[in-house]
Amino acid sequence: MRTILFHAGTLLGPWLIRLLGATWRVQWVGVESHEACRAEGRNVILAIWHGRLLPLAYTHRGRNIQILISRHQDGEIIRRVTKSLGNGSVRGSTGKGGARAILQMAKRAKEGCDLAITPDGPRGPRHVTQAGVLRIAQRAGIPVLPLTSASRSKRVLSSWDGFQIPAPFTRLVVAYGTPIEIADDLDDKQFEETRRRVERAMLDLTERADRIASGTEEATT
Repeated sequence: MRTILFHAGTLLGPWLIRLLGATWRVQWVGVESHEACRAEGRNVILAIWHGRLLPLAYTHRGRNIQILISRHQDGEIIRRVTKSLGNGSVRGSTGKGGARAILQMAKRAKEGCDLAITPDGPRGPRHVTQAGVLRIAQRAGIPVLPLTSASRSKRVLSSWDGFQIPAPFTRLVVAYGTPIEIADDLDDKQFEETRRRVERAMLDLTERADRIASGTEEATT
């Protein structure tokens, strides 16, 4: 049964995402932050909460973004879906024994690719930024750019990450934050302060995107 589900996920996943995504009314917020980095010839590492990832697989398809994906079997399904949607991946973790994954991600950045990581993945805690995103940014010499999604109508799964699946034809907000530079000479105290700064920026961005999606705040930028 697991084998059947594996092949069904890898074959049907990309088509289902495209079919669902084609119905969304997408509103982009803060995209000029990313455009400014690109205009300067700089890549970024997109920091995305695990539970908000699905809509971005559609809106950011075909960009050759290199995504850090765990070595778990479920990660192989994500890798194949990611490839079908026109992006790349690095398999591994930034946790224990994660030096190789960090080096590979940094190499992809130096080749001209944007990177993406879910700082609270793959197992949580939810909305807690792990150190790996900072380590990659330091190694690659690129800023962390918070990115999130929010939708007016959605299904929220009872998983550890509160995984969100926007409803068909709903209003979808895709919001960028402000790039955060990560110095490469931080001591332990400075590193923790910077980690908290990234986490707070991601939380604030997500809260704002939710307000815009619900119609309680106007997107001025």
